[in-house]
Order: sequence, then C-alpha cells, then structure tokens
Amino acid sequence: MGEANLAEAIGWTPPAGWPAMTRDEARARLTAPGERFEMETVDIRGIPTRVWKNAPPNLRALMMVARTHGEREAFIYEDERVTFAAFHRAVAKLAHELRERGIGKGDRVALAMRNLPEWPVSFFACVTIGAICVPLNAWWTGHELAYGLADSGTRILICDDERWERIAPHLGDIPSLRHALVSRAAGELPAPAEHLESVIGAPMTWAGLPDAEIPAEDIAPDDDATIFYTSGTTGKPKGALGTHRNLVTNIFSSGYGASVAALRRGDEPPQPVHKTTLTVIPLFHVTACSAGLMGLVAAGNTAIFMRRWDPVKAFEIIEREKVNATGGVPTIAWQLIEHPDRDKYDLSSLEAIAYGGAPSAPELVRKIREIFGALPGNGWGMTETMATVTGISSEDYLNRPTSCGPPVAVADLKIMSEDGERELPVGEVGELYACGPMVVKGYWNKPEATAETFIDGWVRTGDLARLDDEGYCYIVDRAKDMILRGGENIYSSEVENVLYDHPAVTDAALIGIPHPTLGEEPAAVVHLAPGSHASEAELQAWVAERLAKFKVPVRILFTEDTLPRNANGKILKKDLKGLFDNPVAAG
Repeated sequence: MGEANLAEAIGWTPPAGWPAMTRDEARARLTAPGERFEMETVDIRGIPTRVWKNAPPNLRALMMVARTHGEREAFIYEDERVTFAAFHRAVAKLAHELRERGIGKGDRVALAMRNLPEWPVSFFACVTIGAICVPLNAWWTGHELAYGLADSGTRILICDDERWERIAPHLGDIPSLRHALVSRAAGELPAPAEHLESVIGAPMTWAGLPDAEIPAEDIAPDDDATIFYTSGTTGKPKGALGTHRNLVTNIFSSGYGASVAALRRGDEPPQPVHKTTLTVIPLFHVTACSAGLMGLVAAGNTAIFMRRWDPVKAFEIIEREKVNATGGVPTIAWQLIEHPDRDKYDLSSLEAIAYGGAPSAPELVRKIREIFGALPGNGWGMTETMATVTGISSEDYLNRPTSCGPPVAVADLKIMSEDGERELPVGEVGELYACGPMVVKGYWNKPEATAETFIDGWVRTGDLARLDDEGYCYIVDRAKDMILRGGENIYSSEVENVLYDHPAVTDAALIGIPHPTLGEEPAAVVHLAPGSHASEAELQAWVAERLAKFKVPVRILFTEDTLPRNANGKILKKDLKGLFDNPVAAG
C-alpha cells in the first residue's frame, strides 16, 4: 500500500494549504546565515562535514549552560528533586574527586546504574574533565558487565548497588579497575568499592555542596567522549567511540526537526519554553542519553525518572507533574493507549509522544493524535550515529506513517548495492549508508571492524532501506540476524552460541516473532542430538543463566531434522518463521 493510501487508511488527509512550505524551503530559511540552525563545513578526520555552527563546542561548555538554569528543576526521581544549580555542584565535586584519583584526559570511567539523578552527574563529571564515559547496559549480567569494563580498560566504575552485586564476583576479570563508587548501597562495602555518597552525598543534599568550578581542561569538539557498546552480529560487543561533537549535534538536530514541522504547518518556529519529560528508557541507550539528555540540559527542561516502567505510575506522574513529552520506544506508547485505567487520569498536558529503536504500526501514529491530542514523532539512528540521523513528526508523520523521516540538515543518506560499489536510484532497496557530524569515530580497539563499517566518513548501517523522491527514508529490513525487542537489540548469534553450548543442542537459530507492543520477541528453533533430550524450559533457563533476561527466547520449537540452509550453508531463517504459526511438536 502506498504512503498516501496508508495515511488515508489511518484516517488522515492533509489539511488545506499543508504543507505551507517545502522541506527545501524550510531548510533554506532555518539554516540561513545568522539563523539558529546555520551550518558550516569543517574537517572531521579528513572529511569535509556540515555541522551546526552554533552548537556548543564540547560537553564542558554544555555543562556551563546547564549552570545558568539555576533553581529550575533538572531531575525528579520519586520524592527527590534536583535543581540545575545542585546538579552543577555535584558534577563539580565528583569531577574534582576523579581528578584526585588520577583520572585524566582519555581515561575511561564506566557508568552502570538504573536511571537515577546520579547517572547524569556521573556522566558529566567524566566528560567535562576530558575522560571517556563508558555507559554500560544495566540489564547485562555480571559476566557481560565485566567484559565491557575489561574491554574498555575502565579505571573507575560508578554504579548502583544492584550492578555492584553483579560485578563484584568478576573483579578478577577486570585488571584495569582501581576504584568503584557505589550508589545507594546498604552497609559496608569491600575494597575496591566505597559509597558514592561519601564523595558527593545523597541527591537531596547536593544543593549544600560548594559552588565550585569544574576542573580546567582543554577539550576539542572531536576529542573522545564516550564508549557505548553495541553488539555485532558475530563475536563480542563492540564499543562505539563517540566524540563531544557527536553528542552536542543532537541538541540542534532535535530542535531543527521541530522547527521544520512548524514552518510546514504555517507557524513560526517555536520559542524555547520549559518542558517536562518523562524519561522511561534507560540512559545507557544513545536515544535517552544523546538524543534526550543533551537537549534537556541545554534547554533547562526537567526529566522525571521512574524506578521501573509501570503505566499506572506513569499516568500518575503525567497528571501530577504536567508532563509534556514521553516515549522512547513504541511499547511505551501502546501501553499508555491500551491501559484500561487511562481515562481515570488527566493526560491533557502531553504534547508529544516520540519514539525510535523498534518497528511501529501506522495505526500507532493515528492513535497518539486521536487519543492524546499529542504530536507523534519517530526517528532513526543507531549507536554508531550517536542517535539522531532522521526525524519525522506531526503532519509529516501522519502523511507518511511508515517513514522514519528525512535526514536532518547536517546529515546525508544514500542507498548502496549489496557489494557497496554502486549508489542505487530513488525507490530502490539497498543498504543504508549515513554520514554527518553524529557518526562516531569507530569501534574501540577494533580496527578491522572499524574499517569494514566506517568508509570515508560514511557508516554502513546494515539496514535495508529505500529513499523517496523527497529524501524520506523507509527502513524495510534491519541488520542481519538482529531482533529489536522494545528498543533492545538482540543479536541472534550471541543467543545461538549459548544454545549451542548446551550438550543436547546440535543446531539452533534465533528469529524474531511479532509482538503487538514490543515489536518482536526472540524465539528459537533447535535440533537436538540423536538420543538426547532437552525441554523448552530447560533451554530457556540455560540461556537465562548466561545472558540478560530480555535475550531469553520466549518460545523454543524442536525439529526432527537439521535446520534448512542455502548453498553457502547459511540457515534460511525466513523459512523458520512459519513454524510459529504451525508449531512443530516440541521434544
């Protein structure tokens, strides 16, 4: 079905006079000399690259902006409220502490905790002194966390008590680690751990810390800032090495998208107004950290964190705090829409529900507008692009409900043939390549993987996509062997390797099966060795002991024959999906 027919199918027709401006006209106005979104071309690793001229030069400069927001609330977590002034005081105190413990430019400081006010404090304390922050997936097992710590060469770990309990048994596997500052831990802590509160206090006491300056450091825009881990389709997770420019680019990319939408509607670009956001996706994702937290700090907006996602608690928070925006992944939007208690709460403050990171149904676009009166938004990016490359919202999204939008003004997209030798014309499906100031330097200590993925300023995304004649992008398939469960990447080979380790399993394949709110979930098909036996529950427990819970197959089917393969020996996974419609008897 074409996009026009899809828009009509979800009950939307463009209003008279829309769009009031073409995208090219909007871009020309917004990026004109002297305008907020003016661009300039700079050399990034030998590649001439368009950048936002007015973006902060680094994250240290961004923290100086945050300080000016003073007594405005920055973070709310349960009954804890932290102002921007208190936030800056805690960042400065922790930054000095890191310096005193020998952390300098380029040293790695890892961060492993749930969404707490201590998370952004720890992040900015690292990056403002030139250290590299390594945000680790808080859902990882102790073994997975230890790998990230060892691979990055982390010297200091800042974590919460739950993550410390997972990591502590693996200290022997992390030779670089010298100190661990643990938040919200009860009782005494064994060396090398100590209470984070002994350094900066609890969040509600930060306002009483000295109003100190952050230690001086000369930081260039393209200096190293972060290592976010992203699993490859083979082998161990890879650390994407991000720069200060990568992160600050998102501040203007998000604002640019909102301004384009306003101009196309016939309005003027919105003036900065304080907003309150319910942040429900983990800050260890580039979506929440780069696309969310950076803009929030720049604008002086308020972020509310939840201990764990719960739709009713979200309703209560939205009503009480007059939340303006939320989202993150389609799952969140669906649960807000479908919950039977929704009508019991005043959700009229919601202005936008935006998401990325997982497939979404066109119907979701309509329901967000119809039920909440809020503007739907979507975008595309990846860890290797530090989040935002494309964006689409408002009327444009209603008009093209299966698109993830066109690239922002500083980014470019192209569709390449399978061999990477030829750029394909408009409308043809091929591999999506992206370039711009948001693309990371490469993979930490993995030169071969870097050379394969990053080519002359372009990142090979592994996603199959097409572009239309106005530059709107449509993702038609995703990276090989990757499953997206509610925004979490699950790489098939990682789970398959664990299944193969079971003594009864001789053949295994992981595929994604549809789920109405998560997008898809992992499911496995296995073949057992003759004469051996294993149940679905046994194999699920086997995986759960070795990998994060979200990677455990929700269903496992058994086949009497080995799995179907092509001439090259690769399993034909597309032939396996039908088994879950007509299940083979389990062994």
